[in-house]
Amino acid sequence: MNKNRKYYSNLEGWTSFFGNIILGALKYWAGIVSGSVALIADAWHTLSDSISSAIVIIGSKISEKPADKKHPFGHGRVEFISTLAISVLLFIIAWSFLKEAIEKLINHDEAHYGTLAIIITIISIVGKEIMARFAFYCARKADSETLRADAWHHRTDSLSSIIILVGIIAGGKLWWTDSILGIIVAIIIGWTALKFTLSSVSMILGEKPDQNLISRVEAISEEIAGPGANTHHFHLHNYVTHKELTFHLRLNSGMNIKEAHDLITQIETRIKNELDTETTIHIEPNN
Repeated sequence: MNKNRKYYSNLEGWTSFFGNIILGALKYWAGIVSGSVALIADAWHTLSDSISSAIVIIGSKISEKPADKKHPFGHGRVEFISTLAISVLLFIIAWSFLKEAIEKLINHDEAHYGTLAIIITIISIVGKEIMARFAFYCARKADSETLRADAWHHRTDSLSSIIILVGIIAGGKLWWTDSILGIIVAIIIGWTALKFTLSSVSMILGEKPDQNLISRVEAISEEIAGPGANTHHFHLHNYVTHKELTFHLRLNSGMNIKEAHDLITQIETRIKNELDTETTIHIEPNN
């Protein structure tokens, strides 16, 4: 992992860790005082962010390990596993509070909100949105999928707190408000978990290169090998800390081995310098 990724991953991880503990404890206290399952669920949502931040820090540390005999491509894909771990945690929390909210709805249990709940919920909305924006900033700097997952984790927490604030205002007139809010918060958490599970699994399985990358590689190849160069059969392997691209390139069959080798080396060097991607090119005769 380069210094930029390491610095921003650790910075975001530790900032989120302590910020979530403080906000989670405040919301849990307000939930206990008011008897609100929605607030307590939201508190655990926030506290789970502390665990996900710890996962970010640990995953970042493991990703720093260099390549070895068993892992010749490095340990960068630990980031995808870290994102999956965060998603599993969110699924567990969502299911737990969905059941509790449904039980409360069936039993006609009512929450009794007060000024404390309103103040802490507003603090949570503002605090979590600030943390989300900071995490998105660090994600851009580090180009990290795990930090993006953590940022959306913060943002869903902020959105769920907004829903709860609306419910607190209406809670005095409708006894079932808290139960419905608890169900909504659980669904938001579950949807976030599903989204990042699918994204991580897709990255682990491997995705095709985007068209912008292919177009730039084609342009570089034609500039060096000439307009007759034919590129095809692209495969991109994302190891997080670095990317490796393979593709086929048709060249004039009259070239000798040294000429073809020198030309391919030029293309690979340009792609490395301009696209920060390691490349292996398979040569085919252009008949």
